[in-house]
Amino acid sequence: MNRHTAPSRLNKRTAILASAAAGIVILGSLASAPFVANAVAEQTASAREATSLNQQNSLDHSQLSAYSGLAAVKAKAQAEAALADASGVLASASAKVDATELQAQTAKLADYKLLSVGKVVKLTNATVTETQRTKDALSAYETAAAAAAAEAAAAAQAAAIANSPDGARAQARDLAASQYGWGGDQFQCLDNLWTKESNWRVEAYNPSGATGIAQSLPGEKMATVGADWATNARTQIIWGLGYIAGSYGTPCAAWGHSQSMNWY
Repeated sequence: MNRHTAPSRLNKRTAILASAAAGIVILGSLASAPFVANAVAEQTASAREATSLNQQNSLDHSQLSAYSGLAAVKAKAQAEAALADASGVLASASAKVDATELQAQTAKLADYKLLSVGKVVKLTNATVTETQRTKDALSAYETAAAAAAAEAAAAAQAAAIANSPDGARAQARDLAASQYGWGGDQFQCLDNLWTKESNWRVEAYNPSGATGIAQSLPGEKMATVGADWATNARTQIIWGLGYIAGSYGTPCAAWGHSQSMNWY
């Protein structure tokens, strides 16, 4: 055996092992490359997601701030409108309806600039509700007042008609017939008599003190019929018919006396 044969073989074996090792390293590198690429990709995706989330959170915070600002502005405007409406209703309701609760609500809402948005909204709603309730009460009051005024006007008109000469004649005719049974002939005498005395005027007054349609002397005598003797034709007529019946028996007898004596 040649002494140079063993080293040569050794060198060849070493070269083969080195080559194999290099191949293993290369294969290992090739095998691990996809894992490294995937890890990098995942890290990149995570970074992107984190950036997007941060941006979204920043946007959400900005939007919430904007919404909060808009809510405050809206609440302020609604509170101011509610207070203005309530103020007008309070002025109209004075001495007409009970507005105590509305006054209390407006007092609570008056400091709306110092209150939270939620508190302002709650107080505004309560004020609006109480304002409407007071409006309804005021409307009912004004409707009743208008009806009462219309009734009073109608009564005044009826009284004016009843107190007119023609109205007084109509009443006297009815009372003469219903209370004393005096018909048309007696009423004619009555008409002649009181036309001469007062021309059927409720406010007629003679310097002697004779007053009213029947010329009661003094006028206070008619108070036995009613306290309104100075202004009510019916009161004066009732007294006058009673006076004629008690003093002369009938209107025609009283008229005859007046014609002969110029008084009755």
